[in-house]
Amino acid sequence: MDRISWNQYFMAQSHLLSLRSTCTRLMVGATIVRDKRIIAGGYNGSVSGGDHCIDEGCYVVDNHCIRTIHAEVNALLQCAKFGVPTDGAEIYVTHFPCLNCAKAIIQSGIKQVFYAKDYKNHPYAIELFQKANIAVVQVELEALMFEQQDKEKKEFTKVLLNHLEEAGVSKETVDLLAEKARALYSLPENKERV
Repeated sequence: MDRISWNQYFMAQSHLLSLRSTCTRLMVGATIVRDKRIIAGGYNGSVSGGDHCIDEGCYVVDNHCIRTIHAEVNALLQCAKFGVPTDGAEIYVTHFPCLNCAKAIIQSGIKQVFYAKDYKNHPYAIELFQKANIAVVQVELEALMFEQQDKEKKEFTKVLLNHLEEAGVSKETVDLLAEKARALYSLPENKERV
């Protein structure tokens, strides 16, 4: 059995955290890691005890919801609240950090940012990360790694494609179906049929 990479592991944690978000516009999760250990996590939502977007609607000013605290800041504040140092740590975020989160990340001493999806990547945030010598790496989460019956589904698809081939369906059609299966299962080109 293949183990998932550390980057996939921590990014999965961020995606799991995002499911706790109370923002109806975008669900974001962030995980702070030091020495391959999770030290904090956060998701975007309202201040403790405050109204939530899922209950009251977003409080939008200048196209931004001002009701929420971003996931990255929530994770950083968790570290501050419990006295956990962030200097030299890494952060895994489901979406590219906004400009204000980028500044908070830099000030906290975090040395590497991993993110899954591009989201309004601000040029100044990118510039600030570069000037601060913070490596920014995109790590897309492979959704199928969490699929409980992934191997069975792939094997079933492989058997179906073989039966189609044996039944005389043209090679071009079977290859096209195999290509669609590869895309569905997010497999690289060089992998076998399914």
